[in-house]
Amino acid sequence: MGKTDESIIRKGVEKYAIRIRRYAPFEIHEIPAPKNVASFPVREVLAREGELILKQIRSGDFTVLLDEHGKQCSSRELSGFLNQWFLTGKRTLVFLIGGAFGVDKPVRDRADTILSLSNLTFPHQLVRLIFTEQLYRALTLLRNEPYHH
Repeated sequence: MGKTDESIIRKGVEKYAIRIRRYAPFEIHEIPAPKNVASFPVREVLAREGELILKQIRSGDFTVLLDEHGKQCSSRELSGFLNQWFLTGKRTLVFLIGGAFGVDKPVRDRADTILSLSNLTFPHQLVRLIFTEQLYRALTLLRNEPYHH
């Protein structure tokens, strides 16, 4: 949700996106934040963002919400999760990162699973960088490559 404003974060995300594409098709879809919502209550912002997010998800997509209230997993566990998903033969795996306030209940309800990156709280834009690095790390673990060390 929203654009990545910081060039250093954008560059880092693109660095790992390029690496990820060596292992699997990978796209990043930034959904523009709703306009003129600065004075709206948080609930309304979440509802509008949620509508925009849900419009992007197709019925057959397997969705993983990255959220502070999700299940924590190690890098190796994320790699195992990806391995199990690859074995299902399902077509599209979608990782969702909400906006600054998280996500609305309908988005949470649509998620097939919810993962947390940490007990720490990160800015949602920084989560993009952290997660793309972890996704790359998980893929190298699947291939038994030395990056993890």
